[in-house]
Amino acid sequence: MPEDSMKMKLKYVVEDTDRHGNVRLYYRRHGRKTRLRGPAGSPEFLADYKIAAAGQISRKDGTAQVGRVVPRSIKWLCVEYYKSAMFKKLDPRTQQVRRSILERFCQHKNDGDKPFALLQPRHIRLRRDEMSDRPEAANGMVKALRQLFRFALRYDHHDDNPADKVEYLSGNAEGFHSWSLEEIEKFEAKHPVGTTARLAMALALYTGQRRADIVALGRQHVRNGWLVFTQHKGRNRKPVRMEIPIILALQQIIDATDTGEMAFLKTAFGRPFTSNGFGNRFRKWCDEAGLPNCSIHGLRKAAAAHLAELGCTEHEIMAVTGHTTSKEVTRYTRAARQKILAESALNRHQGEQTLDKSVPLSAAVVPGGTK
Repeated sequence: MPEDSMKMKLKYVVEDTDRHGNVRLYYRRHGRKTRLRGPAGSPEFLADYKIAAAGQISRKDGTAQVGRVVPRSIKWLCVEYYKSAMFKKLDPRTQQVRRSILERFCQHKNDGDKPFALLQPRHIRLRRDEMSDRPEAANGMVKALRQLFRFALRYDHHDDNPADKVEYLSGNAEGFHSWSLEEIEKFEAKHPVGTTARLAMALALYTGQRRADIVALGRQHVRNGWLVFTQHKGRNRKPVRMEIPIILALQQIIDATDTGEMAFLKTAFGRPFTSNGFGNRFRKWCDEAGLPNCSIHGLRKAAAAHLAELGCTEHEIMAVTGHTTSKEVTRYTRAARQKILAESALNRHQGEQTLDKSVPLSAAVVPGGTK
């Protein structure tokens, strides 16, 4: 809690730091958060606090309105969506993220008070373009609005989905950076066997799982030398049951590490990591090793790429990573496949060469017949 607020003994005031390091003030009570203008103790802050404490919501222009939802507004549609089975069947983490995105959309220029029936693709496209410096966030907003209006269509609140007509922005086609062998060795040099950091890398690299699964894996999942578990993603809708052998290299690192009771990985306080907490901790481990471009998800990609380099088929790789379609695996392993094919092609070409004469690529092709 901000120091000035503590001196004034104001209840329910909390601070939150965004990803840019900016500190924001909120009035939080009964699970609801209301933004307060800063700095703490300023006239604007005190005015917003009084409004929030009285059950009202502060506007950016300083005026206030009673905390109610305008009928048939975008905010009203969001509230109805949150009460629906469509929303409730989502994973709790997905619910939290989607609610946060939609609430930010509603707060922008008080768009939440406007009639949802008047929202056009051009309005969404304009908001998307304002976020073009953050393409993933912009696409997340478009996706959330698509789901909101799919709810509206299904429950006969509306007859159109304007967000479906808005294109996603092009992001990084390669996705997360895939770790190189040199980067893996650099991390291992900084974090030796026996450390939690090294165990975290081994679990990611030798199982190919997402961080939500890595933090949950423990001795209760071990069956005769195999890890048997259901992946966290989609577990309530399309559960994916996994059985992965524990290879010797991974077992040796587990045995050499002080692990937790219900999870191999544990915090400095002896408790299992949360998914987000683990992501933040792994980010620090990478920074300590001088690897600012590496991430925990990049190890999942590296694991798939290494399996491709070993000659594994896409279905074999999917059996390890748990992907249900080959689209993402193909993207993960594209570079590895290219390397394998190039090596194979040039090895054949090398076989056509003599000591005193080089054979051009075109001359190595037999005319006619099959290619």
